[in-house]
Amino acid sequence: MYAFLSVYSKTGIEDFARELRKLGYHIIASGGTAKHLKAAAVPVTDLAKLIGAGEMLHHKVVTLDRKFHAMLLADESPEETMELNKLGVPRIDLLCCDFYPQVKIGQTDIGGPTMIRAATKGKRIVICDVADRDRVISALNKDKIEGLKKQLWAKAELSVAEYVRESAQKYLPHLPVKYGENRWQKNSSLLITANEDPFSPEKFTLKEGSDRSYINFTDIDRLLQSATHIAAGFKKNFKNIPKLAIGAKHGNLCGAGIGGDALKKMLSGDPQAISGGWVLVNFAIGQKEAKLLKEGRILDGVIAPAITDDAIEILARKSGKCRIVVNKKLRTHLHMLDEHLRFRYIRGGVLTQSNYTFVPVLKNKDLLLAWAVGSTSNSNTVTLVRDGTLIANATGQQSRVLACRLALMIAKNSGHEINGSAAYSDSFFPFLDGPKLLVDNGVKSLFVTSGSIRDKEVFDYLKSSEIKVFSPSDEEARGFYAH
Repeated sequence: MYAFLSVYSKTGIEDFARELRKLGYHIIASGGTAKHLKAAAVPVTDLAKLIGAGEMLHHKVVTLDRKFHAMLLADESPEETMELNKLGVPRIDLLCCDFYPQVKIGQTDIGGPTMIRAATKGKRIVICDVADRDRVISALNKDKIEGLKKQLWAKAELSVAEYVRESAQKYLPHLPVKYGENRWQKNSSLLITANEDPFSPEKFTLKEGSDRSYINFTDIDRLLQSATHIAAGFKKNFKNIPKLAIGAKHGNLCGAGIGGDALKKMLSGDPQAISGGWVLVNFAIGQKEAKLLKEGRILDGVIAPAITDDAIEILARKSGKCRIVVNKKLRTHLHMLDEHLRFRYIRGGVLTQSNYTFVPVLKNKDLLLAWAVGSTSNSNTVTLVRDGTLIANATGQQSRVLACRLALMIAKNSGHEINGSAAYSDSFFPFLDGPKLLVDNGVKSLFVTSGSIRDKEVFDYLKSSEIKVFSPSDEEARGFYAH
């Protein structure tokens, strides 16, 4: 049996090699590791002598050799064993390797990740983490190594992926991030991964204000999701995109308006909540619009396709606390939904899913606006719209009836007329209590999916109430949005 050792950090490698020797392994090592083992009186064969090729280009090429990789990839069949014999090299059974640290791009390891992937493909025992050396020795001593191999292969592939991702970050453009979700979370950064996207972060020009924080960027992303869904919905159903203005606070819309007085409608949605929030519009902001935005409130950010210098003066706050951001494509490309995969870190892993791209065929403009707002807000959500104005967006509730109560309370608290409004629910009603609340308060149209065991009872009630209902299946149109 043969083991190949090639490590950047030499600490403890001689002890590991001695344990392998006790188990009957012959040790092969690359230049630096071989020298270290020889100095520690561990019998070792230098790879360069075995394959008849030394390092090249100031140590840039050491293990990138066909003979060496044949040693890692050959199976135990007579044919492949014979090929190794012709080359005069043995089959490697165990590989222990770690990577050069990426202090600068010149230190990016090529040979290490390559040999680890080759050994994984060859189904060898693969060790890329110092912490796994004792586990492997223990498993070999107990003849239980086969049960450990798959874990080691998975770890090896993930380690290579992480190493390559770290290398890729050196080439990806960065934007400064002032701080994380909390001011004490200083280790925060933004890497640009979709340069061709007209709404990629670097396509927005910061005209005024300090660097954006982690939450600022997530709020902008949510505003873009909501705005593009509104635009895509109107483009699909009415062939044009209206003038629109939306406002968000803590990642959810608290104001939205469409039409000629979109800005005024948006600001009237939840006047208390919009203070300290972000605003996005698809039209230019001049002095008149800036004064309206500034009136009686402070804002953390304003996003528009264009903004005049005098408007910037009006909106600016001390210490750059109002970020003013411009992207001219908001005028022309707002209907373009984000189709890239969504990623979310969870402890020990990363979840992926396709993006939020469902757009209904729906000819009721208030219901369409309610859907676009509610489906891009944290579930559970119930949303109310009347006359092109978002009058309530009740988000993040654990029960749907509570979301209905909250939506009605928000609308009433802001002085809105609920009678004649359109309502959106991001999933089906499990009981009659929610629909009854909406009907009793004058809601006249409702977007709600089907899929509850009580669907017949719910929809029979809605039909008897003469409310207009749009009810695609939950499987097709459920609007849960990631928290």
